[in-house]
Amino acid sequence: MLVAAALAGCSGSDDEPAPPATAAVPRDVVHALDRALDARARVVRRADATAFARLVGGGPGFRDRQETWFGNLSQLPVARLSYRVDPRSLVRDGDAYRVTVRESLQLAGYDAAPVTRQGRYRFAPAARHPGRMLLTAVTEADPQPWDTGPVEVREGSGVLGVFDPGSVDQAPALIASVEAGVAAVSAAVPYDWSRTVVVYALSDPAFLDGLEDVPGDDPGDLDAVAFPAGDGTRFVLNPGIVDRPGRERDRLVRHELTHVAVGTRDDDVPVWLSEGLAEYVSVRPLAPEDRRIPEAAVAAAEAGVADLPDDATFNDEDSDAHYGLAWWAVEYLVEAYGDEAPWQLLDALGVAGADPDAVLRERFATSTHDLARQADRLILALYDPAAGTP
Repeated sequence: MLVAAALAGCSGSDDEPAPPATAAVPRDVVHALDRALDARARVVRRADATAFARLVGGGPGFRDRQETWFGNLSQLPVARLSYRVDPRSLVRDGDAYRVTVRESLQLAGYDAAPVTRQGRYRFAPAARHPGRMLLTAVTEADPQPWDTGPVEVREGSGVLGVFDPGSVDQAPALIASVEAGVAAVSAAVPYDWSRTVVVYALSDPAFLDGLEDVPGDDPGDLDAVAFPAGDGTRFVLNPGIVDRPGRERDRLVRHELTHVAVGTRDDDVPVWLSEGLAEYVSVRPLAPEDRRIPEAAVAAAEAGVADLPDDATFNDEDSDAHYGLAWWAVEYLVEAYGDEAPWQLLDALGVAGADPDAVLRERFATSTHDLARQADRLILALYDPAAGTP
């Protein structure tokens, strides 16, 4: 499942709401802030901790958090880091200044273009060098794990894993799982994609809990979720899944990697097709007897489903049933029309203004009602309704 990242959050600052402007802003302040931010980006790229410390002011707590942030960034494969001040947002706060800053960060080998976000920064003059500005507080929109606490970065072949001290022991096994998942998904998804991915595998649920517009509206209920980052997609695992190695975690990884590989192609298609395809791809490496389905899906099939779930209700309290039905609707498309059919449907429905009912009728002589009925039939033919297992 693909969701939007949170748009507001604090990255460990001593900040408070900005007061109204109290005086005209001197003309050279913007240039001083630009110089301070250029120096910040430069010393991060050089991994110069001593120089970085000289650019930070504020209280001890803020300086400690900035030291942690610097240590985190030093582990990332930073290809580009830059900042741009919005002069129109500049507000005087006593002898300090608050301003909106756009950060651009590109990870080498993983981001095709820099990922940008905005934050509210506070600067104050250095006591011994009044012309030099020190950063004294930061409030980031869309905070990332490296903004909020210590992380441990591990890298595999095409995989960048962001862990924390409580999850890093799982790094070797999880990175191996994602590497295998990239290979499996690449074999099944007929699109060109980077075959690289950034995965957040943390013991702290704060980042996952901060995501907005998640399916079902409760991030803590999700095993994993993919989210956009610039022109690409990353995914985050629930802490409970990070600590649960094995076949089910590997399947979940393949599900989320399918969303990464498909990218924006499924943004405007029905949720049942997007999630059904991800489930379909996730089970391909499994033997048929290992392709488990939620018991709720079997019960729904036994009761008879009138239609595939719509977008508004897909992730309601019956989501387990809906995922199973969506998966088997895709399985029926493959059985009836061939391996390329669900991808052809995805391409057709991804066209602006496409009508799902019309596309299904014209291309496949079917409907969502018929797909639901055929999914019921296949589920009941293959699964024990009482146990919900093959």
